[in-house]
Amino acid sequence: MSSAGRLADAGLSVPDYGGLELGAVLPAALAAVGVADAVTGRDAEADRVRLGVPRAEHAVVVLLDGLGHLQLDARRGHAPFLRSTESEVITAGFPTTTATSLALFGTGRAAGATGMTGYTAHNPRTGEAANLVSWEGVDEPEVWQREPSLLAAAQNAGIVVASLGKRRFAGSGLTRAALSGGEFVGADRLAARVDEAITRARRPGLTYLYWGEIDAAGHKHGWQSDAWVAALEDADQELRRLRVRLPRHAVMVVTADHGMVDVTGAPRWDVAGEPALSRGVRLVAGEPRALHLHVDDAAAAAGVAARWRETVGTHAAVLERAEAIDLGLFGPVAPHVDERIGDVVVAMAGRATVVDSRTQSDQALALIGVHGSLTPEELLVPLLVAGDS
Repeated sequence: MSSAGRLADAGLSVPDYGGLELGAVLPAALAAVGVADAVTGRDAEADRVRLGVPRAEHAVVVLLDGLGHLQLDARRGHAPFLRSTESEVITAGFPTTTATSLALFGTGRAAGATGMTGYTAHNPRTGEAANLVSWEGVDEPEVWQREPSLLAAAQNAGIVVASLGKRRFAGSGLTRAALSGGEFVGADRLAARVDEAITRARRPGLTYLYWGEIDAAGHKHGWQSDAWVAALEDADQELRRLRVRLPRHAVMVVTADHGMVDVTGAPRWDVAGEPALSRGVRLVAGEPRALHLHVDDAAAAAGVAARWRETVGTHAAVLERAEAIDLGLFGPVAPHVDERIGDVVVAMAGRATVVDSRTQSDQALALIGVHGSLTPEELLVPLLVAGDS
């Protein structure tokens, strides 16, 4: 079977890079505030038109971590503002995970260019797995991720730029790699970030607001839990307040970095206890829904892929590196990124997972809500645009 056929049979889709996708959101916002020329490598004005972002003096761009379109649709009664404002459905990139998505959002470029290939990624310099969220085992952010930051480009073009997030994220490796530029304003409560965004929206510029509590609730309790619904309701209420308080010359754009699936009771394999999965594999990187398998001998990759297909069956699309790249899962791949992609790439189907208890913590193994693969539940995210046309 062809690699495209394996992907389709697993119910998985390729991200819409260059179309309705997460990487178009920030370029569209920059075009809306008049600095389309600051964006290199893509047509920001075309992104603005495609996403339906009106011209404005100030753009507030909100990213809700973990809010997939299908999860929002399933809980529409708990988020009346967000559901009534949703204007489009777009795709995240691959893998559908925060580090990858924030880099796609922050640079407009997919993982093949940014090298942000998963929650963990093979560091060719050390031969070990590097954590791209905590930034443990990674090179300097500017060395690892070489694509220009859109926020920095906007600042260099004379736009007043601010990022609103948790205080502890100021100067973090992930922030420097994906979202450098402008002033970082630390505020731990969503209400405080919204207050700051309202104040800044009175003057020309661009404000980026990140909120991670929906994702956190989903990981710990599952997206179908009361805790997840409560986090959604909080976000809906605060973003409605933001919209009501925005001045007429401002536009608000809301999106997300990925969706989620709950995996309780779903098929799960542990590499540590499955010789067919561990044989010939030197390093397992990525995450339980999107795995990068690195081998010592590239010639062994085909055999590893065959054993994985036989073991997990229809619960995954198992691809060799060249197949995954040819399908466009990572977008165009830069030479320095090639070795960060697994010799074998595994995208899980349905709600199945593959874990590795040799390297993953008990806390990680106990997560109920996870993401990373290319199911509609993980790949599709909402786009909400609110402002005067």
